[in-house]
Amino acid sequence: MTDEKLDQILKQALAPEISDKEIRVHGRRKGKMRRYSKIGKGAAAAVAAAVIGISGLGYFNPVLAAKIPLIGKIFERVEDDIVYSGDYTDKGTVLTNEDEAGNLDTSDYSASDEGVAITASEVYCDGYSIFLTVNIKAEEADFTHIPRHYTGVNAADKRTAAGFYIDGTWSVDGSLTERLENTFEGEVIDSHTFAGMLKINLTKKAAGSGKLSLKISGLGYDDDRMLDGEEISASHWTDGNWNLVLPFEANETNVKTIEVGEKQNDITLDNVVVSPYQVIVHVTTPGKQRELTDDRREKLLSKDPDMTDAEMFEILGWSYEPCQTICFNQDGEMLYPDTEMAGRAGFAVQGKEIKTLYIFIFDNLDDWAQMEQEGMNSSAADRAVIYKEIHVE
Repeated sequence: MTDEKLDQILKQALAPEISDKEIRVHGRRKGKMRRYSKIGKGAAAAVAAAVIGISGLGYFNPVLAAKIPLIGKIFERVEDDIVYSGDYTDKGTVLTNEDEAGNLDTSDYSASDEGVAITASEVYCDGYSIFLTVNIKAEEADFTHIPRHYTGVNAADKRTAAGFYIDGTWSVDGSLTERLENTFEGEVIDSHTFAGMLKINLTKKAAGSGKLSLKISGLGYDDDRMLDGEEISASHWTDGNWNLVLPFEANETNVKTIEVGEKQNDITLDNVVVSPYQVIVHVTTPGKQRELTDDRREKLLSKDPDMTDAEMFEILGWSYEPCQTICFNQDGEMLYPDTEMAGRAGFAVQGKEIKTLYIFIFDNLDDWAQMEQEGMNSSAADRAVIYKEIHVE
Protein backbone atom coordinates (compact mmCIF):
# COMPACT_ATOMS: atom_id res chain seq x y z
CA MET A 1 0.00 0.00 0.00
CA THR A 2 1.38 3.43 -0.93
CA ASP A 3 1.85 6.23 1.60
CA GLU A 4 -0.80 8.24 -0.28
CA LYS A 5 -3.30 5.38 0.01
CA LEU A 6 -2.57 5.01 3.73
CA ASP A 7 -3.01 8.76 4.29
CA GLN A 8 -6.35 8.65 2.45
CA ILE A 9 -7.60 5.76 4.58
CA LEU A 10 -6.41 7.50 7.75
CA LYS A 11 -8.26 10.70 6.89
CA GLN A 12 -11.47 8.81 6.20
CA ALA A 13 -11.19 6.70 9.34
CA LEU A 14 -10.06 9.37 11.77
CA ALA A 15 -11.53 12.68 10.69
CA PRO A 16 -12.15 14.97 12.41
CA GLU A 17 -10.42 13.65 15.54
CA ILE A 18 -6.93 13.38 13.98
CA SER A 19 -5.32 16.34 12.22
CA ASP A 20 -3.36 16.21 8.99
CA LYS A 21 -0.22 16.91 11.01
CA GLU A 22 -0.75 13.81 13.12
CA ILE A 23 -1.37 11.73 10.00
CA ARG A 24 1.92 12.94 8.56
CA VAL A 25 3.62 12.08 11.84
CA HIS A 26 2.27 8.56 11.56
CA GLY A 27 3.69 8.30 8.06
CA ARG A 28 7.12 9.28 9.33
CA ARG A 29 6.88 6.76 12.15
CA LYS A 30 6.10 3.73 9.99
CA GLY A 31 9.66 2.67 9.24
CA LYS A 32 10.95 3.04 12.76
CA MET A 33 7.87 1.38 14.25
CA ARG A 34 9.00 -1.86 12.64
CA ARG A 35 11.92 -2.04 15.03
CA TYR A 36 9.96 -1.41 18.17
CA SER A 37 6.48 -2.74 17.48
CA LYS A 38 4.85 -4.65 14.66
CA ILE A 39 1.63 -2.85 13.83
CA GLY A 40 -1.35 -4.20 11.95
CA LYS A 41 -2.24 -3.41 8.35
CA GLY A 42 -5.01 -1.37 6.83
CA ALA A 43 -7.01 1.49 8.22
CA ALA A 44 -8.11 -0.10 11.47
CA ALA A 45 -4.55 -0.96 12.42
CA ALA A 46 -3.44 2.49 11.36
CA VAL A 47 -6.03 3.91 13.74
CA ALA A 48 -4.35 1.96 16.53
CA ALA A 49 -0.99 3.51 15.75
CA ALA A 50 -2.12 7.11 15.28
CA VAL A 51 -1.04 9.20 18.24
CA ILE A 52 -3.13 11.66 20.21
CA GLY A 53 -1.44 14.24 22.40
CA ILE A 54 -2.47 14.15 26.04
CA SER A 55 -3.33 17.84 25.92
CA GLY A 56 -6.34 16.98 23.78
CA LEU A 57 -7.60 14.24 26.09
CA GLY A 58 -6.64 15.56 29.49
CA TYR A 59 -6.34 12.03 30.77
CA PHE A 60 -3.49 12.51 33.21
CA ASN A 61 -4.36 13.31 36.80
CA PRO A 62 -1.70 13.28 39.56
CA VAL A 63 -4.40 12.30 42.04
CA LEU A 64 -4.28 8.86 40.47
CA ALA A 65 -0.88 8.41 42.07
CA ALA A 66 -2.39 8.26 45.54
CA LYS A 67 -1.41 5.19 47.52
CA ILE A 68 -3.98 2.79 46.17
CA PRO A 69 -2.76 -0.77 45.62
CA LEU A 70 -2.07 -1.12 41.91
CA ILE A 71 0.10 -4.19 41.37
CA GLY A 72 -2.11 -7.26 41.39
CA LYS A 73 -5.03 -5.17 40.09
CA ILE A 74 -3.74 -3.93 36.74
CA PHE A 75 -6.20 -5.98 34.67
CA GLU A 76 -8.98 -4.21 36.57
CA ARG A 77 -7.33 -0.85 35.92
CA VAL A 78 -6.79 -1.12 32.16
CA GLU A 79 -9.37 -3.70 31.00
CA ASP A 80 -11.81 -1.16 29.55
CA ASP A 81 -9.30 0.75 27.42
CA ILE A 82 -6.85 -1.72 25.89
CA VAL A 83 -7.37 -3.35 22.49
CA TYR A 84 -8.02 -6.78 24.03
CA SER A 85 -10.49 -5.38 26.49
CA GLY A 86 -13.05 -7.24 28.56
CA ASP A 87 -13.82 -8.39 32.07
CA TYR A 88 -10.69 -10.07 33.42
CA THR A 89 -12.24 -10.67 36.86
CA ASP A 90 -11.22 -14.12 38.13
CA LYS A 91 -9.45 -14.86 34.83
CA GLY A 92 -5.83 -13.99 35.55
CA THR A 93 -3.45 -15.48 38.10
CA VAL A 94 -1.99 -12.85 40.43
CA LEU A 95 1.80 -13.07 40.48
CA THR A 96 2.60 -10.09 42.70
CA ASN A 97 0.51 -8.21 45.27
CA GLU A 98 0.97 -4.74 46.68
CA ASP A 99 -0.20 -3.29 49.98
CA GLU A 100 -1.33 0.28 50.61
CA ALA A 101 2.22 1.31 51.50
CA GLY A 102 3.45 0.11 48.13
CA ASN A 103 5.25 -2.95 49.51
CA LEU A 104 5.33 -6.05 47.31
CA ASP A 105 4.74 -9.50 48.71
CA THR A 106 7.35 -11.05 46.39
CA SER A 107 10.33 -9.94 44.36
CA ASP A 108 10.44 -13.12 42.28
CA TYR A 109 8.70 -11.45 39.36
CA SER A 110 10.52 -8.11 39.30
CA ALA A 111 13.62 -6.98 37.39
CA SER A 112 15.53 -3.70 37.54
CA ASP A 113 18.19 -2.17 35.32
CA GLU A 114 19.23 1.31 34.20
CA GLY A 115 16.93 2.89 36.76
CA VAL A 116 13.84 1.14 35.41
CA ALA A 117 11.97 -1.53 37.38
CA ILE A 118 9.50 -3.93 35.75
CA THR A 119 7.15 -5.89 38.00
CA ALA A 120 4.91 -8.60 36.57
CA SER A 121 1.45 -8.33 38.09
CA GLU A 122 -1.02 -10.85 36.63
CA VAL A 123 -1.06 -13.42 33.84
CA TYR A 124 -3.82 -15.12 31.84
CA CYS A 125 -3.54 -17.68 29.04
CA ASP A 126 -6.38 -18.94 26.84
CA GLY A 127 -4.09 -21.55 25.28
CA TYR A 128 -3.31 -19.43 22.24
CA SER A 129 -2.03 -16.18 23.75
CA ILE A 130 -0.56 -15.01 27.03
CA PHE A 131 -1.94 -11.79 28.50
CA LEU A 132 0.52 -10.32 30.99
CA THR A 133 0.16 -7.17 33.08
CA VAL A 134 3.16 -5.24 34.33
CA ASN A 135 4.07 -2.15 36.30
CA ILE A 136 6.96 -0.06 34.95
CA LYS A 137 8.63 2.32 37.39
CA ALA A 138 11.37 4.84 36.56
CA GLU A 139 12.16 7.56 39.10
CA GLU A 140 14.09 9.70 36.62
CA ALA A 141 11.42 9.56 33.90
CA ASP A 142 8.42 11.71 33.07
CA PHE A 143 5.70 9.50 31.60
CA THR A 144 3.08 12.26 31.58
CA HIS A 145 3.79 13.10 27.94
CA ILE A 146 3.18 9.61 26.56
CA PRO A 147 0.43 10.07 23.94
CA ARG A 148 -2.54 7.76 23.76
CA HIS A 149 -3.72 5.86 20.68
CA TYR A 150 -7.12 4.64 19.55
CA THR A 151 -7.98 1.08 20.54
CA GLY A 152 -11.39 0.75 18.91
CA VAL A 153 -12.39 0.12 15.32
CA ASN A 154 -13.65 3.69 14.96
CA ALA A 155 -12.26 6.91 16.38
CA ALA A 156 -15.83 7.71 17.41
CA ASP A 157 -15.58 4.92 19.98
CA LYS A 158 -13.25 7.25 21.94
CA ARG A 159 -11.37 4.25 23.31
CA THR A 160 -7.73 5.12 23.91
CA ALA A 161 -4.72 3.76 25.77
CA ALA A 162 -1.09 4.74 26.25
CA GLY A 163 1.67 2.60 24.77
CA PHE A 164 5.13 1.52 25.91
CA TYR A 165 7.49 -0.06 23.37
CA ILE A 166 9.40 -3.21 24.21
CA ASP A 167 12.32 -4.98 22.55
CA GLY A 168 13.69 -8.42 23.35
CA THR A 169 12.75 -12.07 23.10
CA TRP A 170 10.43 -14.61 24.68
CA SER A 171 10.12 -18.37 24.90
CA VAL A 172 7.94 -20.93 26.65
CA ASP A 173 9.47 -23.92 28.44
CA GLY A 174 12.68 -23.76 26.45
CA SER A 175 11.00 -23.61 23.05
CA LEU A 176 12.36 -21.64 20.08
CA THR A 177 13.12 -18.05 21.05
CA GLU A 178 10.78 -15.52 19.44
CA ARG A 179 11.01 -11.76 19.03
CA LEU A 180 8.76 -9.56 21.17
CA GLU A 181 6.47 -7.88 18.66
CA ASN A 182 3.83 -6.05 20.68
CA THR A 183 3.79 -3.13 23.10
CA PHE A 184 2.69 -2.73 26.67
CA GLU A 185 -0.68 -1.01 26.41
CA GLY A 186 -2.36 0.71 29.33
CA GLU A 187 -2.29 3.81 31.48
CA VAL A 188 0.12 6.39 32.84
CA ILE A 189 -0.42 6.42 36.60
CA ASP A 190 1.96 9.25 37.45
CA SER A 191 5.21 10.79 36.24
CA HIS A 192 7.21 7.70 37.11
CA THR A 193 4.67 4.87 36.81
CA PHE A 194 3.08 3.08 33.86
CA ALA A 195 0.70 0.11 34.16
CA GLY A 196 -0.14 -1.98 31.13
CA MET A 197 -0.72 -5.32 29.46
CA LEU A 198 1.37 -7.24 26.94
CA LYS A 199 -0.23 -9.86 24.68
CA ILE A 200 2.02 -12.61 23.34
CA ASN A 201 0.70 -14.92 20.63
CA LEU A 202 1.95 -18.46 21.15
CA THR A 203 3.36 -20.35 18.19
CA LYS A 204 1.87 -23.60 19.49
CA LYS A 205 -1.25 -24.15 21.56
CA ALA A 206 -0.46 -24.41 25.26
CA ALA A 207 -2.07 -27.03 27.47
CA GLY A 208 -1.67 -27.17 31.21
CA SER A 209 0.99 -25.13 32.99
CA GLY A 210 4.16 -23.60 31.65
CA LYS A 211 6.79 -20.93 32.16
CA LEU A 212 7.16 -17.81 30.07
CA SER A 213 10.70 -16.49 29.80
CA LEU A 214 10.99 -12.80 28.95
CA LYS A 215 14.36 -11.29 28.07
CA ILE A 216 13.71 -7.60 27.61
CA SER A 217 16.58 -5.65 26.10
CA GLY A 218 14.99 -2.26 25.58
CA LEU A 219 12.07 -0.06 26.61
CA GLY A 220 10.84 3.18 25.10
CA TYR A 221 7.96 5.55 24.69
CA ASP A 222 6.83 8.46 22.53
CA ASP A 223 6.63 12.08 23.69
CA ASP A 224 3.71 14.25 22.60
CA ARG A 225 5.98 17.32 22.80
CA MET A 226 7.89 15.95 19.82
CA LEU A 227 4.97 15.58 17.41
CA ASP A 228 6.55 18.16 15.10
CA GLY A 229 9.82 16.23 14.93
CA GLU A 230 10.83 14.03 12.04
CA GLU A 231 11.39 11.07 14.37
CA ILE A 232 9.22 10.67 17.45
CA SER A 233 9.01 6.90 17.70
CA ALA A 234 10.44 5.72 21.01
CA SER A 235 12.07 9.11 21.47
CA HIS A 236 12.76 8.04 25.06
CA TRP A 237 14.55 4.73 24.79
CA THR A 238 16.56 2.76 27.36
CA ASP A 239 18.70 -0.27 26.58
CA GLY A 240 19.20 -2.76 29.41
CA ASN A 241 18.48 -6.25 30.66
CA TRP A 242 15.23 -7.18 32.37
CA ASN A 243 14.82 -10.96 32.61
CA LEU A 244 11.67 -12.54 34.01
CA VAL A 245 10.48 -16.14 34.26
CA LEU A 246 6.75 -16.24 34.86
CA PRO A 247 4.48 -19.24 35.53
CA PHE A 248 1.17 -19.52 33.73
CA GLU A 249 -1.60 -22.04 33.26
CA ALA A 250 -3.80 -22.39 30.21
CA ASN A 251 -7.42 -21.72 31.07
CA GLU A 252 -9.71 -23.09 28.37
CA THR A 253 -12.91 -21.99 30.10
CA ASN A 254 -15.16 -20.38 27.47
CA VAL A 255 -12.67 -21.17 24.70
CA LYS A 256 -14.24 -22.86 21.68
CA THR A 257 -12.57 -24.24 18.55
CA ILE A 258 -14.76 -24.66 15.46
CA GLU A 259 -13.30 -26.82 12.71
CA VAL A 260 -14.00 -25.65 9.16
CA GLY A 261 -11.58 -27.03 6.55
CA GLU A 262 -12.86 -25.02 3.57
CA LYS A 263 -10.39 -24.62 0.70
CA GLN A 264 -10.44 -22.21 -2.25
CA ASN A 265 -7.58 -21.27 -4.58
CA ASP A 266 -4.88 -22.85 -2.40
CA ILE A 267 -6.18 -21.01 0.68
CA THR A 268 -7.75 -23.11 3.43
CA LEU A 269 -9.83 -21.82 6.32
CA ASP A 270 -8.76 -24.43 8.86
CA ASN A 271 -10.61 -23.46 12.04
CA VAL A 272 -11.86 -20.58 14.15
CA VAL A 273 -11.10 -20.12 17.85
CA VAL A 274 -13.34 -17.97 20.05
CA SER A 275 -12.05 -17.07 23.52
CA PRO A 276 -13.21 -14.44 26.03
CA TYR A 277 -11.03 -11.70 24.51
CA GLN A 278 -10.14 -12.74 20.98
CA VAL A 279 -11.22 -14.53 17.83
CA ILE A 280 -8.48 -16.34 15.93
CA VAL A 281 -8.92 -17.45 12.33
CA HIS A 282 -6.39 -20.12 11.35
CA VAL A 283 -5.67 -20.14 7.61
CA THR A 284 -3.26 -22.16 5.48
CA THR A 285 -1.86 -20.10 2.60
CA PRO A 286 0.59 -20.89 -0.21
CA GLY A 287 4.03 -21.04 1.33
CA LYS A 288 2.77 -21.81 4.81
CA GLN A 289 3.18 -25.51 4.12
CA ARG A 290 6.94 -25.04 4.11
CA GLU A 291 8.21 -24.86 7.66
CA LEU A 292 11.33 -23.04 8.74
CA THR A 293 13.57 -25.25 10.86
CA ASP A 294 14.76 -23.85 14.18
CA ASP A 295 18.38 -23.83 13.01
CA ARG A 296 17.59 -22.02 9.79
CA ARG A 297 15.42 -19.45 11.54
CA GLU A 298 18.08 -18.75 14.17
CA LYS A 299 20.74 -18.34 11.47
CA LEU A 300 18.63 -15.78 9.61
CA LEU A 301 17.74 -13.92 12.80
CA SER A 302 21.43 -13.67 13.69
CA LYS A 303 21.82 -11.49 10.59
CA ASP A 304 18.74 -9.38 11.28
CA PRO A 305 16.94 -9.88 14.62
CA ASP A 306 13.86 -8.06 13.26
CA MET A 307 13.42 -10.27 10.19
CA THR A 308 9.87 -11.49 9.67
CA ASP A 309 8.84 -14.92 8.39
CA ALA A 310 7.80 -13.32 5.09
CA GLU A 311 11.27 -11.84 4.65
CA MET A 312 12.87 -15.18 5.49
CA PHE A 313 10.73 -16.90 2.84
CA GLU A 314 11.79 -14.26 0.30
CA ILE A 315 15.50 -14.74 1.07
CA LEU A 316 15.12 -18.50 0.76
CA GLY A 317 13.26 -18.13 -2.52
CA TRP A 318 10.11 -19.73 -1.16
CA SER A 319 6.67 -18.55 -2.17
CA TYR A 320 4.87 -16.63 0.55
CA GLU A 321 1.41 -15.25 -0.08
CA PRO A 322 -0.29 -13.98 3.05
CA CYS A 323 -3.98 -13.22 2.84
CA GLN A 324 -6.14 -10.57 4.49
CA THR A 325 -9.02 -11.51 6.76
CA ILE A 326 -11.93 -9.49 8.10
CA CYS A 327 -14.56 -10.62 10.59
CA PHE A 328 -18.04 -9.43 11.62
CA ASN A 329 -20.47 -10.66 14.27
CA GLN A 330 -24.20 -11.33 13.93
CA ASP A 331 -24.98 -7.62 14.39
CA GLY A 332 -22.72 -6.60 11.52
CA GLU A 333 -20.12 -5.21 13.90
CA MET A 334 -16.58 -5.50 12.60
CA LEU A 335 -14.12 -7.02 15.05
CA TYR A 336 -10.95 -5.06 15.65
CA PRO A 337 -8.18 -6.66 13.52
CA ASP A 338 -4.73 -7.10 15.00
CA THR A 339 -1.53 -7.85 13.10
CA GLU A 340 -2.13 -10.73 10.68
CA MET A 341 0.65 -13.25 10.22
CA ALA A 342 0.97 -16.32 8.06
CA GLY A 343 -1.56 -18.86 9.26
CA ARG A 344 -3.25 -16.69 11.86
CA ALA A 345 -5.54 -13.65 11.89
CA GLY A 346 -6.45 -12.25 15.31
CA PHE A 347 -9.40 -10.08 16.29
CA ALA A 348 -10.28 -8.41 19.58
CA VAL A 349 -13.74 -9.22 20.96
CA GLN A 350 -13.93 -5.96 22.98
CA GLY A 351 -17.05 -7.04 24.82
CA LYS A 352 -19.08 -7.69 21.67
CA GLU A 353 -21.56 -10.55 21.69
CA ILE A 354 -20.35 -13.41 19.52
CA LYS A 355 -23.16 -15.72 18.40
CA THR A 356 -22.37 -15.86 14.69
CA LEU A 357 -19.22 -14.88 12.81
CA TYR A 358 -19.04 -13.81 9.17
CA ILE A 359 -15.51 -14.31 7.89
CA PHE A 360 -14.17 -12.90 4.63
CA ILE A 361 -10.70 -13.84 3.38
CA PHE A 362 -9.13 -11.79 0.58
CA ASP A 363 -5.98 -12.15 -1.46
CA ASN A 364 -6.06 -8.44 -2.34
CA LEU A 365 -5.35 -5.75 0.25
CA ASP A 366 -7.37 -3.09 -1.57
CA ASP A 367 -10.49 -5.28 -1.41
CA TRP A 368 -9.89 -5.82 2.31
CA ALA A 369 -9.49 -2.06 2.86
CA GLN A 370 -12.70 -1.33 0.95
CA MET A 371 -14.70 -3.73 3.10
CA GLU A 372 -13.06 -2.36 6.24
CA GLN A 373 -14.36 1.09 5.29
CA GLU A 374 -17.79 0.13 3.93
CA GLY A 375 -18.80 -2.69 6.26
CA MET A 376 -20.19 -6.17 5.77
CA ASN A 377 -22.50 -5.15 2.89
CA SER A 378 -19.63 -3.80 0.82
CA SER A 379 -19.46 -4.81 -2.84
CA ALA A 380 -15.95 -6.10 -2.05
CA ALA A 381 -17.61 -9.10 -0.36
CA ASP A 382 -18.12 -10.68 -3.78
CA ARG A 383 -14.35 -10.68 -4.30
CA ALA A 384 -13.53 -12.63 -1.15
CA VAL A 385 -11.63 -15.83 -1.87
CA ILE A 386 -13.43 -17.47 1.05
CA TYR A 387 -16.65 -16.37 2.76
CA LYS A 388 -17.91 -18.40 5.69
CA GLU A 389 -20.73 -18.03 8.19
CA ILE A 390 -19.77 -19.63 11.50
CA HIS A 391 -22.36 -20.35 14.18
CA VAL A 392 -20.68 -20.07 17.59
CA GLU A 393 -23.71 -20.58 19.81
